Amino acid sequence: MQGIMVTKRDGRQEPIDLDKIHRVIAWAAENLSNVSVSQVELRAHIQFFDGIRTDAIHETLIKSAADLISEDAPDYQYLAARLAIFHLRKKAFGQFEPPHLFGHVSAMVDAGRYDEHLLEDYTPEEFDQLNSYLDHWRDMNFSYAAVKQLEGKYLNQNRVTGAIYESPQQLYMLVAACLFSQYPRDTRLEYVKRFYDACSTFKLSLPTPIMAGVRTPTRQFSSCVLIECADSLDSINATAGAIVKYVSQRAGIGVNMGNIRALGSPIRGGEAYHTGMIPFVKHMQTAVKSCSQGGVRGGAATVFYPIWHLEVESLLVLKNNRGVEENRARHVDHAFQFNRLMYQRLIKGQSITLFSPSDVPGLYKAFFDDQEEFERLYDIYEKDESIRKKQIKAVDLFSMFAQERAQTGRIYLQNVDHCNTRSAFNPKKAPVRQSNLCMEITLPTNPLYDVRDPEGEIALCTLSAFNLGALDNLDELEGLADLIVRALDSLLTYQDYPLPAAELGSFKRRTLGVGVTNFAYYLAKHGVRYSDGSANGLTHRTFEAIQFYLLKASNKLAIEQGKCPGFEDTFYSEGLMPIDTYKKDVDSYCNEPLHLDWDALRKSIVEHGLRNSTLTAIMPCETSSQITNSTNGIEPPRGFVSVKASKDGILKQVVPEYERLKDDYELLWKIPNNDGYLQLVGIMQKFVDQAISSNTNYDPSRFEGEKVPMKLLLKDLLTAYKFGVKTLYYHNTRDGAKDDQGESGGCEGGACKL
Repeated sequence: MQGIMVTKRDGRQEPIDLDKIHRVIAWAAENLSNVSVSQVELRAHIQFFDGIRTDAIHETLIKSAADLISEDAPDYQYLAARLAIFHLRKKAFGQFEPPHLFGHVSAMVDAGRYDEHLLEDYTPEEFDQLNSYLDHWRDMNFSYAAVKQLEGKYLNQNRVTGAIYESPQQLYMLVAACLFSQYPRDTRLEYVKRFYDACSTFKLSLPTPIMAGVRTPTRQFSSCVLIECADSLDSINATAGAIVKYVSQRAGIGVNMGNIRALGSPIRGGEAYHTGMIPFVKHMQTAVKSCSQGGVRGGAATVFYPIWHLEVESLLVLKNNRGVEENRARHVDHAFQFNRLMYQRLIKGQSITLFSPSDVPGLYKAFFDDQEEFERLYDIYEKDESIRKKQIKAVDLFSMFAQERAQTGRIYLQNVDHCNTRSAFNPKKAPVRQSNLCMEITLPTNPLYDVRDPEGEIALCTLSAFNLGALDNLDELEGLADLIVRALDSLLTYQDYPLPAAELGSFKRRTLGVGVTNFAYYLAKHGVRYSDGSANGLTHRTFEAIQFYLLKASNKLAIEQGKCPGFEDTFYSEGLMPIDTYKKDVDSYCNEPLHLDWDALRKSIVEHGLRNSTLTAIMPCETSSQITNSTNGIEPPRGFVSVKASKDGILKQVVPEYERLKDDYELLWKIPNNDGYLQLVGIMQKFVDQAISSNTNYDPSRFEGEKVPMKLLLKDLLTAYKFGVKTLYYHNTRDGAKDDQGESGGCEGGACKL
């Protein structure tokens, strides 16, 4: 080993310095338990060879430490992370110590990598203050998975050469500086510092578009884009154009195509015969896959349809592996829309009648904005023998939906009546006609007829999440809510809008979606579980505080800066809150009272308004949970060590405080059924004004013949509806693989995963 020569970064060769390698590993192992410096050295030494480059040595050390991450020795994830941070800084700066912030920003602006407004808005003296506030040692709190995600997705870099240009703490500080740049000079540095602290100590979790984009010249940071398509060629083409614009700028897409007429419908008075939905769905799929989003993530979309559409049987199988490419659209996901009448037909053993929306005037509109009118029209059209239609037993249609959902995992559900009657928006003024990529956004849209159409409305939602595991108490949420509402609201003004319809929707409604991450750790820390009702009271108190303090922050901002122009379209303007419109079936299993002064808040909101039409949405947090070393969103972990694939290889991550809390975590496949989880989602939905990206999970080995009974799948759909659940995202099936082998699906890099 001593005879090995190493090649330095500048090309010079010198003998390998094993003492130096030992010192670096020992430094990285300081204050960590159950890690062995010699074990890492031994694994690495086997891979050294004559002429090896110094950067290859460092990468070998990192990988050797990362390979040792396990339940028995979780701290190797921090040893590997520290080695990776050391390596990252050497690559970025040529040294371990990062440069002064002002010099760094100046050089990056000159190189066209940072937005020049940073130097226009902040003085060198202000940069001095921010530089002295930076705590670069916080980099040592990242896990290995976090550092690899930062390297892969978030840090400013050349995605062709792999060169990295900044450190994680610089990223956090500059995001904060950008978001508060327009605040008054006498207060803004205080906000910048507070926001930097909240993000860099993992109290707040930021989404991919903000982490990767804010501070760069590309100014589009909304995670979710909702685009509605009308039943015309102009609208179809305008929608496809809008998709290309937004996919190229890091956003995940929800596309509503439910109003397009069915196959065989007459066009131009019978001059032509309509080719049906599938060619147009495939057209949207092509638009979604046209851009790779700069290597940050692949384009991804979910397409929405009403369950009573005449072509629904063909639409339901678009994702499955049977059939030929011509009648499938497997590279987008598909969501089907239900309402009260559909469930009633199922419960009563009746049939559902399928129509082409073009043949039944007013029905599609009423499906979203007036449930009584929908039922009245539906009854009339069912009896009208002149209208083309098809009847199918409700149980058969629901079973087809449940079967496709089970087989692909990626057929989603939206309860459109819950999304409107239990919404932030009054459906008579601003109906919600779709959701987004990951099924947590419920916002009004209007179809585009031209990409520059000023009458269209594209809905954008800007996301973030509270890291529940990092909270010491619920009172902390008040200050954090004020920070995140101010930051995200500033972002709406700060960012650019590629299309007028998006700018219109954003400035009119100023919608935010703040969610949570690390819920499983939060439950374990408090000694309660998903499955037995013990978490119900805690969940109720927590989500009450989240919604209350976010509303309070937005109300305070409205007093300072004015309410959003579309405030009168919301139920909030009438003094109605989610706590007034939630599904009262929740009370049957959760009797926790309200603890905060909702009456005073309600009065202030009616008087002064809200700066933001919506405040909450519970997103998956799959990527950002790795940055904050959290469990995913609200989901139970599959194993104590999760194994997630990334473009850098396999990343292992251990649940927080594994050694202390291993008996308190409830793992996904230990949970007996979906009931307890769906109860918790129902409690959350009592407060959340948008929707919750919630999943259903099944272990076939528990059932006869290893086949999940259809009766159970249908029961869970009915249970979710009964508890007021607005949307269902993934259907996860245990496949017999080892429990720690990663999370499901992955949304093909979907932006709304935060």
